[in-house]
Order: sequence, then C-alpha cells, then structure tokens
Amino acid sequence: MIRAKWRQMGVWGVGTLASALALTLAGCIGGPDGGPRAGRRSAPPVVAASPPADLPPTDLPPGETGPGPAASGTRIGTGAVKVALVVPLTGPGAAVGAALRNAAELAVEDFQKPDLQILVKDDRGTADGAREAAQAALADGAELVLGPLFAANVQAASVATRAAGKPVIAFSTDAAVAARGVYLLSFLPQAEVDRIVDEAVAKGRRSFAALIPENSYGNAVEAQFREAVARKGARLVGIERYAPGNPGPAVGRLSGLITGGGAQADALFLPDTPDGLAALDTVLAKAGFSPTRVRPLGTAVWNDPRAFALPSLQGGWFAAPDAAGFSNFSQRYQARFGAVPPRVATLAYDAVSLTAALSRQFGSQRFADTTLTNPSGFSGVDGTFRFRPDGPSDRTLAVYEIRSGAPAVVSPAPRVLGPSGT
Repeated sequence: MIRAKWRQMGVWGVGTLASALALTLAGCIGGPDGGPRAGRRSAPPVVAASPPADLPPTDLPPGETGPGPAASGTRIGTGAVKVALVVPLTGPGAAVGAALRNAAELAVEDFQKPDLQILVKDDRGTADGAREAAQAALADGAELVLGPLFAANVQAASVATRAAGKPVIAFSTDAAVAARGVYLLSFLPQAEVDRIVDEAVAKGRRSFAALIPENSYGNAVEAQFREAVARKGARLVGIERYAPGNPGPAVGRLSGLITGGGAQADALFLPDTPDGLAALDTVLAKAGFSPTRVRPLGTAVWNDPRAFALPSLQGGWFAAPDAAGFSNFSQRYQARFGAVPPRVATLAYDAVSLTAALSRQFGSQRFADTTLTNPSGFSGVDGTFRFRPDGPSDRTLAVYEIRSGAPAVVSPAPRVLGPSGT
C-alpha cells in the first residue's frame, strides 16, 4: 500500500502499484464549454459545474468571455518533465485560453516546485493552429499534451500525438473526439445525465418524459438519457424535440403526459440553457405544468441564477460538481490575477496538478495509458474523476434541488466513483 503525502498541497496518493491510484489533487481550484503565493499553503477542497465548453459556434459556455490576457511567457516551471499546454491565446476563445494558462501557473505554484516544465503553445483557436502547436511541443520534448479546448482542435492535435505515441488530456466536452490516448478532462453532459436519472429513480421516480432542444448538445444528452432510463429499469413515456427558443409545439405534443391529474410521467427532463429554459417556462406555465406533481430534472446547464428564478423549475433537481471547490479556486485566482476566472479554468488546474503528482510517483510510467486510466481515478478540485480506456471521463457529481430560487444539495457528490457504466 502506498500512502505518500505531498505536504506542499496536502496531496495524497492512495492505492497499490498493481491496482489502485487515488491522488487528491486538492488545491484552490459545469458544463457548456468554466491568495498570494508567498509561503506554504494547504490547498482547499473541491467544485460546481456550468454549461459545456463545446457549444456551437465557439465551444464556450454561453456568455463566457474570460478574464483577459494571460501572463507573458511561453514556459511555466523549469523542471525536467516537459508537458505541453495547447490553448487559444489568440483568435477564438483567447480569453478563456488565457485563463487556462493562468490556472496552470497557479497549479505549479501551489505544487511547490514540481519537476515540470509546461510548454505553453497558442493554437490560435483553429484546427491548423492546434496541429502545429502539438507538433512544435512534441519537437520540444513534450511527453503529454494538455488541451486543446475545442473539439476540432483536439482532433487535429491528436493526429500528431498519436504518431509520436504521446497522450492528450483535452478540455473539449464533445465525447466524440475521445479515444484511447485522447482523454477528456471536462464536464461531460453524459455523466450529468446518468447521475440525475440515477438519483431520480432512487427517490422513487419511475416514469420519465423529456423536452430536448434540437442541437448538438440535445443530441448528446438524448442518447444518454434513453440509455440511463433503460439501464435503471424505468419507463420512458415520451420525448419531444424543439427548435431552440421555440418549444411551444413540442410542449403541446407532450402536454397530455406531463400535465393534469392524468399525467403519466413523474419526472420531466429539461436539458437546456437558462435562455432556453426561460422560453420553456412560459410555455409550460400556459400548459398547466406543475413541478410539484412532475419533477423537473436537468444537467449542469441549470447552474445559473436565471434558471433558479424560473417558476417551472422550483423543486427541480440537477446534477453538477460540488460548488465548494470552484468558489475557493475563484477567490485565489482573483487574488493572484485580479480577475474572475471562467468556469472551465479549473480543468487546467486539475490537469497540471495531476501531471505533477504522477511525475513524482510513477517515474517513467507517469503518463502510460495504464496509469492514466486506473479505475480508482483521481480526486481534484472538481471532485473525483477517472479516464476511461476509450477516452471519456467519469466524475462524481452532487445533486441540487432548486428551493425558493436557490440551489441546495440534496445528494452530495460521492467521494469514490462506482464501477464504470453503472
């Protein structure tokens, strides 16, 4: 049994060399794609989620603009182990890329001189830029690529990394770009869907309906929703899709199943952004929808004060990472960089903390597939996570209930992940 402690960060490795690895990457760190350094500090706990980082057309959460330019310099740290950070520092997504770079710097500082050298490469927010950045990083000796942010850029960068036999830990929320050796450390909506369906069934909900927007996010969550409901042995009574911003016809088609005393559904899945939910709220109210009779369910895109204020979502449940970690991280980021970080900044923090911890414990096997995909996973600021062998990640998530316009935890995030696929 290994029980090694990195006192600089309060980081623990627990497990056996053969079968377990659980690194607490605590420090100060949801979906759509977001203190002073003097002296030693022990890093705090772990985070809430927000919309996915891969929403068209920019792959960034709605309204997410980030904090402005990153600190100058193309390298962070002077260690022997070279790792690339490929993010947009110019072009589309540059503000968020700057925040990812800042978060990486904060992680290196918190880890107290890890044997790492982060090679920061600008992908210019384009696929060509990502491919060129990955090639340059590999030529400079990078053993691992962190990033890119956008799905198309992940695909482009992975062409170069596969040829070199090096892994990628990317920040896209598009599970389609995941593959063996291309791992996604991001807020994937599929995990949120599984968690909210599991919790709803555990609390006695057995008949599900859904109103889902016609977009790429809707496509991803619908497939996972159908699978999760079937896996739990529950009943799917109806699904309707709608053009974003125009849910009226879909609500009309579904209203017989979700309104009135004869409603067949006891839970209604509404995976939309706050703007989309506002349009749904109006139409559902006119149709006579009662959230006290049919429980609204959502994903981390609900994690927004605008959603909390909607009458049709009162009493609704949604899944998201624990909120404490991001709050802590945000305070320390602001003290260090003078700006509020975008929600996705924690991804770079956890990624760098992970690479530092693995470098210390696993030597030449630090970034091997078997190390990165250990089923025990890793505990970071955003909670416990693990990489599946085929690339997507699993995360522990809390379930929140909207009560009088504010979220309250009704089921805390587990400390340990269950078996994959359950």
